[in-house]
Amino acid sequence: MKHADVLSGLAANASLPPELVDRLIELAVADTDADFTDDLAKRPDLTHAQALALYVRVPESGPQLACEGRLTVADVDPAADPDTALALLGEGRGDPVWGRVLVADPDFWRRQRLARCVGLPPDVVETLAAGPDVRVVGELALWTTDRALATRLAGHPNAEVRKYAAWNEATPPAVLAALLDDKGLPPVQRCSVCGVEETGCEVWPYEVCGGTHETAVYAVRHGALSNPATPIEAAIPFADHPSENLRLALAEHPDLPPEVSRRLATDPDARIRACLAEKPAGDHALMRVLAEDECQDVRRRLAHNPNVPLDVLVRFIATKKIGPTLLPRVEAASPAEVERLACSTDSTVRMLVALRRDLPAEIRDALATDPDAKVLKSIAPHPGLSEARLRAMVDRHGVQVLAAVAANPDASGALLEHLAHDCPPVHQAFREIAAHPHATPRALLACLTDGQARPIAAGHPALPPQVIVELLADDDGHVAKAAAGNASLPGAVMRNLVP
Repeated sequence: MKHADVLSGLAANASLPPELVDRLIELAVADTDADFTDDLAKRPDLTHAQALALYVRVPESGPQLACEGRLTVADVDPAADPDTALALLGEGRGDPVWGRVLVADPDFWRRQRLARCVGLPPDVVETLAAGPDVRVVGELALWTTDRALATRLAGHPNAEVRKYAAWNEATPPAVLAALLDDKGLPPVQRCSVCGVEETGCEVWPYEVCGGTHETAVYAVRHGALSNPATPIEAAIPFADHPSENLRLALAEHPDLPPEVSRRLATDPDARIRACLAEKPAGDHALMRVLAEDECQDVRRRLAHNPNVPLDVLVRFIATKKIGPTLLPRVEAASPAEVERLACSTDSTVRMLVALRRDLPAEIRDALATDPDAKVLKSIAPHPGLSEARLRAMVDRHGVQVLAAVAANPDASGALLEHLAHDCPPVHQAFREIAAHPHATPRALLACLTDGQARPIAAGHPALPPQVIVELLADDDGHVAKAAAGNASLPGAVMRNLVP
């Protein structure tokens, strides 16, 4: 028995008695092969007293316990445990006054995390903004919601800070426009290349500074163009910019005028055309043009656009290979459109509409008798199908539909047993059966013979208790952990497993 796996499974077991949770907390040790503190911290029934005991026993568990909502302000000392204090602040449950302690932390990573927190005292924010480490100041520029502070940092002497202000949607539109045209702001004095000692950042081979901070200024403009708060009037001039990446950032702008979209639709960079193809706000005329694009990725993005004209989508499906993915436009189809798609002569179209899980009963049942196996694979998991229809699918198409039938939420225990024992073995079918709430002990025993389904079946509460106990000694640690976490594991066995 791999005792570490078993203890980890027990720590997550929903049926573990409170006294055994207490005992596991006493045994918890971080950073060892037997570390199960994460499993304990995630328990939904963990009491505040237990969480505090775990925190005292394993201080490294503090950040996770804070994120799980198990610790309070009174439990944490920011000077002794800055990481847990930052976790609480990040969750909005810490004491903002802690910032006065944390702002002096020598670790710049911690000061960066502090800069992301909201509601800090003004003096703490000012200390962060005036600090010498531009990595920390840049983080503040990226996350602040104070428009006045964002404006101030957008004019910072170092372009690294300006770059992050350019990405911040709280930066006023007029300031974002100024970051694009370099008007109305003081000139940049330093960047990550010429001011490497100040930034502490690694300089990449492509970064250039010949005195005008070329790479850094480019990054500032890219950030501003990527910001949806940037006025579109200030961004439009970049439609003809020689940089493909800047044109791409412009193409992503939510307020792009139709005439600019049409101009970019002929851009030689396929990424830009693909970006236009997936924008829900694109006009139908433009979508029809992009449907004929020579680039497969452009057409694929268009097929996933929720507003693509249905006739364009159907034509695309008829001419291009497409997998069983519920496309947004099919998901949003009206009742009349659904009926039309379900009656299509193209089996791929029928397959795609069959992926919906809200079909009217008459359409659902009609698709359940489709002669094409790929349509049946799509419709088989649909709720409401009778057992007779599910069995008929298996009788007609066998292994091609077994896994899909097993995934039906209404599949009975008898049907799952039939799929597990009386049909050719299919790995995916075993995995679906092992996870099915209606799976019977007999069906689960069959799933244990499949390597991938075995750990799933080991955690199923319908598995016979004696089998669960045997699986605790399984050579596969994942199986042993799943068995230990099984809610049907006898309580007496649990007590024997905890030292």
